[in-house]
Amino acid sequence: MHFIQYFRITVFSLMIITFFKCGSSDAAQKPTTVTKKNENNTAKKQTTADKKTVVFFGDSITAGYGIEKEQAFPALIQGIIDSVGLKYRTVNAGLSGETTAGGLRRVDWILKQKIDVFFLELGGNDGLRGIETNSTYENLKGIIQKVKAKYPECKIVLAGMEAPPNMGKDFTDKFRANYTRL
Repeated sequence: MHFIQYFRITVFSLMIITFFKCGSSDAAQKPTTVTKKNENNTAKKQTTADKKTVVFFGDSITAGYGIEKEQAFPALIQGIIDSVGLKYRTVNAGLSGETTAGGLRRVDWILKQKIDVFFLELGGNDGLRGIETNSTYENLKGIIQKVKAKYPECKIVLAGMEAPPNMGKDFTDKFRANYTRL
């Protein structure tokens, strides 16, 4: 990996940790008691805190296309979360080649599990394919609305994407505006 990639992951990770720390409350961190069988098959009480779920929903950037799963940014962020003792687990719901339309079609599947933080990283493939910017906007908006309808308390993080400059200034400006509008 290049220095710039490490720098971006580090900055991004610090932003995520700050987000989690700011969003956590003492009530959310209170431990619960569970019963666990020990070696002698007798019940033993053990204290554990339930982990909140962070879903990274995106394309090949999220999926880690071309690299080991342990090097994809959701796994790297899980390592940082674990290292600072936060009670979160990450789910890599990245799919290489995914467009916002595909994401809108598959989001219901990922919403079958409880989600506390939904990180939306889609649109790059729309930009590369020259998909109409309003369509991209409506698809992203639809994904966000579905998440909010199912889990109103869920925090949503939207990663802004850029279209390549060869698509023309008008297209790239409209594409970029989708993310600021949302």
